[in-house]
This record gives sequence, C-alpha cells and structure tokens, in this order.
Amino acid sequence: KLNDEIEIVGLKDTQKTVITGIEMFNKSLDEGRAGDNAGLLLRGLKKDDVERGQVVAKPGSVTPHAEFEAEIYVLSKEEGGRHTPFLKG
Repeated sequence: KLNDEIEIVGLKDTQKTVITGIEMFNKSLDEGRAGDNAGLLLRGLKKDDVERGQVVAKPGSVTPHAEFEAEIYVLSKEEGGRHTPFLKG
C-alpha cells in the first residue's frame, strides 16, 4: 500500500524504505497484490539499488539465508527422472 514501510531483502544487505508510488500499466494504484507486475517508487532508493531476484516484504517477515541444508530424492531414469548423472562442481 502507499506509504507502507517495506524491506528489500536478498542479494545485498536488507534495505528499509517507504512506498511512495505504485503503478501498473501506466495507471497509479493505492495498493499492489502478490503476483502483480507493478512498478514501485521507493523513498531514498535509486533504480541501481534494487536488483532482479530481491524481494519486497513487510519489515521483519523475511530473513535472507546464504546456506541451507536439504535432503533430496532424485527420480531414477525408470521413474521418469534424469538420464545423465550429476557432476561435482
């Protein structure tokens, strides 16, 4: 929503700012919703301060992580999975 405080999270240090404008297809809006392809005017930030892959979030709701641990199961060729092996590196 307009004038909401938000955080830009991911790739760089988290940045706090305020939404001063929302536009979608050259029309000004009062709010945007998840999945909208909208442009945001952010107080105190330049275009170069934000990169593809970063997330706009409510302050404190999202924390970035550089590492995680996971357990996966990869389907065999017979199960419709990969035909070639994974390579190290």
